[in-house]
Amino acid sequence: MSLWILGLLGLVVFAFLAAGTGFALFSRNVGAKVEEALPPAGRKTAVDGGVIHFVEAGKGQPIVMIHGLAGNLHNFTYAMTGALADDYRVIALDRPGCGYSTRDADDRARLPEQAAMVAEFLEREGIEKPLIVGHSLGGALSLFLALNHPERVGGLAMISPLTAEQDDAPGAFESINIANPGVRRLVAGTLAVPMTIRNGDKALAEVFGPEPAPEDFRTRGGSLLSLRPEAFYAAATDLHAVPPEMRTVQSRYHELTHPMGMLYGDGDRILHWKTHIAPIQAAREDLDLEVLEGVGHMPLITQPERTEAFIRRMAGRVFAGA
Repeated sequence: MSLWILGLLGLVVFAFLAAGTGFALFSRNVGAKVEEALPPAGRKTAVDGGVIHFVEAGKGQPIVMIHGLAGNLHNFTYAMTGALADDYRVIALDRPGCGYSTRDADDRARLPEQAAMVAEFLEREGIEKPLIVGHSLGGALSLFLALNHPERVGGLAMISPLTAEQDDAPGAFESINIANPGVRRLVAGTLAVPMTIRNGDKALAEVFGPEPAPEDFRTRGGSLLSLRPEAFYAAATDLHAVPPEMRTVQSRYHELTHPMGMLYGDGDRILHWKTHIAPIQAAREDLDLEVLEGVGHMPLITQPERTEAFIRRMAGRVFAGA
C-alpha cells in the first residue's frame, strides 16, 4: 500500500476520533446542564441490583406509579401525583436504570429483575399492597410484579400497557433500536444526544399523537432527562431486554387474581390498543376496561381528569373496606 493511501487512511481515522471526542464532550456538557435543570426530586433507596429514586406525597392508602420506556417519574408528577395526594399516599418512582434510579448490570433490565427490585423497594419503604399504576412498559412491569410478587401488590391500574410481544419497535424509538451492547454504549456516549436533540420534536409527536405534545413536557414532564448518554443506553437496553419476556408471560395471565383495570386510547401510535387489551381480557373477564376515543399513548398527560377518575375507580376497588 502506497504512503499516500496510508496517510489518507490516517487522516480519516484521526478525523473520526476527533469527531467522536467532540460529540462525547458535547454530550457530557448537555447531560450536566440537564441534571442542573432537573436534579433528583426525591429520595433514594438501595435495593439488590441498584438504587430506586422516588418522590412521595400525601397520606392514606398507597398508590405506586411506574413510568414507561425512556420515561421517568416526572411523567406522573406532571398531573397525577398532585391530583391524588389529598386522598392517598402517592409514590412515583424512576424505573431501575431510568431517571435517577440505577441498575448494576444490563441483566437487570429484564422485567423479572426490575420487578424484583421494585418489590424489594416496596418492602424496604413499608408500602403494603399498593395499587400499582403502570404506564406502557411500566404496565408490563406491573404485570410481572403481580405475577412474581403477588403478596406485594393490591391491584393494577394499567395505562396504555404493553402486554404482548411487538414485532417491530415503534417508530418513535427507532433511534434506540441498537442490538449490540458495545455499539449501543459507543453511540450513547457520542451521537445519541445530538440525534435526540435533532429528532426530539418528531419523536414527541409520535408518542403523543394524534394529540399534541404539551409545550412544557420537556421540563415539567421530564423529557429533558433523555438528553443524557446513560438515559439513551438504558432505554435502548430496555428495548431489547423486554421482547423475550413478553413472548412467554401471556401463558401466565390466568394466574392474576388482583383487581385489574386498563385505560387505553384508540388513537395510540405506540401500542395498538386491541392487540394489548386482548391477552388480559381473555384471562380476566372482570377486567375494568375503558377506551378513550381519539386519545393517544399519553392520557396521563393529555387527559388528566379522565385518567385520575380511572385511578380513583380502581383505588376504590382495591381499598374497599380498608
